[in-house]
Amino acid sequence: MASVHESLYFNPMMTNGVVHANVFGIKDWVTPYKIAVLVLLNEMGRTGEGAVSLMERRRLNQLLLPLLQGPDITLSKLYKLIEESCPQLANSVQIRIKLMAEGELKDMEQFFDDLSDSFSGTEPEVHKTSVVGLFLRHMILAYSKLSFSQVFKLYTALQQYFQNGEKKTVEDADMELTNRDEGERKMEKEELDVSIREEEVSCSGPLSQKQAEFFLSQQASLLKNDETKALTPASLQKELNNLLKFNPDFAEAHYLSYLNNLRVQDVFSSTHSLLHYFDRLILTGAESKSNGEEGYGRSLRYAALNLAALHCRFGHYQQAELALQEAIRIAQESNDHVCLQHCLSWLYVLGQKRSDSYVLLEHSVKKAVHFGLPYLASLGIQSLVQQRAFAGKTANKLMDALKDSDLLHWKHSLSELIDISIAQKTAIWRLYGRSTMALQQAQMLLSMNSLESVNSGVQQNNTESFAVALCHLAELHAEQGCFAAASEVLKHLKERFPPNSQHAQLWMLCDQKIQFDRAMNDGKYHLADSLVTGITALNSIEGVYRKAVVLQAQNQMSEAHKLLQKLLIHCQKIRNTEMVISVLLSVAELYWRSSSPTIALPVLLQALALSKEYRLQYLASETVLNLAFAQLILGIPEQALSLLHMAIEPILADGAVLDKGRAMFLVAKCQVASAASYDPLKKAEVLEAAVENLNEAKNYFAKVDCKEQIRDVVYFQARLYHTLGKTQERNRCAMLFRQLHQELPFHGVPLINHL
Repeated sequence: MASVHESLYFNPMMTNGVVHANVFGIKDWVTPYKIAVLVLLNEMGRTGEGAVSLMERRRLNQLLLPLLQGPDITLSKLYKLIEESCPQLANSVQIRIKLMAEGELKDMEQFFDDLSDSFSGTEPEVHKTSVVGLFLRHMILAYSKLSFSQVFKLYTALQQYFQNGEKKTVEDADMELTNRDEGERKMEKEELDVSIREEEVSCSGPLSQKQAEFFLSQQASLLKNDETKALTPASLQKELNNLLKFNPDFAEAHYLSYLNNLRVQDVFSSTHSLLHYFDRLILTGAESKSNGEEGYGRSLRYAALNLAALHCRFGHYQQAELALQEAIRIAQESNDHVCLQHCLSWLYVLGQKRSDSYVLLEHSVKKAVHFGLPYLASLGIQSLVQQRAFAGKTANKLMDALKDSDLLHWKHSLSELIDISIAQKTAIWRLYGRSTMALQQAQMLLSMNSLESVNSGVQQNNTESFAVALCHLAELHAEQGCFAAASEVLKHLKERFPPNSQHAQLWMLCDQKIQFDRAMNDGKYHLADSLVTGITALNSIEGVYRKAVVLQAQNQMSEAHKLLQKLLIHCQKIRNTEMVISVLLSVAELYWRSSSPTIALPVLLQALALSKEYRLQYLASETVLNLAFAQLILGIPEQALSLLHMAIEPILADGAVLDKGRAMFLVAKCQVASAASYDPLKKAEVLEAAVENLNEAKNYFAKVDCKEQIRDVVYFQARLYHTLGKTQERNRCAMLFRQLHQELPFHGVPLINHL
């Protein structure tokens, strides 16, 4: 279950999606690209309404905003964008720019003189206060402030800009005449080379204030909501370094660099960028008020708070605690209750393994509600629900608490926390063994995200909650034997969350676990053993447990027992109850496989008590199955059969296909064993029922391609058919058993004690 406090990082750049770049020494100026955009605007004003269709004008209007706000692009790319919206206008713009660039300097001067006519008249083409109007006025003002030498340099740059665009157009036309197959390959290489050169040209100069604000706002939003659409870490860092080269005191660029370094888990660079951000913020006085004291103190306390969050993220808990103490001290001196609430939340994150941490969390929720901080209050409720789920509280109480938090989400439009809440419900239902409810919640989250992108125009489906829901979905499909569907889900996860993204570890672990289970089902223990290393790198506890399972399957009982005992002590220490029960079940299985079922009984009873205490229904049912099997081995099949009737319903309703097969196989064995003392007629009826159960078990095992279990089932069926006198069915099962027995290794465990 993912931590719900991942969203507590303070992000001073984002307020309602807008970057606050209060300090930037460079204003707007005229560039060749902006002259080309001015030509486009001028042509749009000169073109009559009848010459351009309504759809083309709509596409042009949608194109204008990114052209005005975005960084400079090459002329060829600009032509292409205009041509996609309105081919007729693209041709007019190309002719106007060509006449200006191949003409004289006075042509450019006359063009800027004519721009002012757009505002004249009773019904001007452009309103002065509109987005386009403000852009035109800024450009006219910037051009009028240029000296003659600067105007000449601008005209020379315009000529070079035009020549580069023409050269690119000619290269594209030449490539179309070459062989198609070879031309496509060359085109890809040429376009790649040209795009790199174009990027160097377009980014060689400093960005204006508006361009920098737009760039930082766009990249920060993408890093938060849709990381795959943001620039790659290397490309983004290159752009930020270029931005900081012209203005080293641009604090927000340092913060975006900090977020970018977090993507690649670079602790040194992220710490360096974070400290630089707050240093610049303090030095420039970007947050100061009249005397600067309050802004200075606010920067210091949030600097310490962010440093604590950074250290906590990388597992440096001692350094995080020291930084948090410093933040608390400064916040108390300044009487900043909001900062203190953030600190209180992080105090819980650092001390959540302590038994009294829930008291701190409850206090944090009450204070957050008191000070009107719905985001922190909701996160506190989510964490409280998560903690109480691990403590074994009933599902109805947890869902009531989540319902209260959902009311906060909808009331304050906290869409991100709605996603987290649904992902939390998915994880809780899976923890309690209710796979159908978990599947429903996961699908609900996916549907909500798809609707949100339509309504708001912002992709929100690359967040951690989305990754968690998809991972649950993949595991649930794999448990039911739908490996093709699970592979499709994992493929989608890999596309949405590339290996260098911050949530990629979720699907990596999920993928490794599914591959491990398939290898174990198929009897390929050497392949499963090779996957243990990858699982251990992502989750050490899960890796050690899987290693013990492999050793046990390979009949290395003493090594497996040592590993399980060490893991049991560690899990009891960190209070990982779910893993403690799984380890106890493995230890019990190890005992009865070593022909010591009496020693396994106390271990199984301990596991059952823990499952009941923490309301882990599915693990409790699995424990009852193991108890029934132990009783079967001890020679009391009637009691084993009565136990099975208690546990089999939850397994058939919500269990994995493999566990359903094991349950039906065990029912058949108990039926056969209990029928030993029956009269011949009744015994034949019971054996017929056992054969039907074995067929059902075989179908379950076939869904997950568990050949070892199928071998055991057909062996048992052959014996039953022999007893019933059905020679043809017996021979068919015996032949199938022989094929599987030659293909698979034999672990030497007695399967049948009574017939």
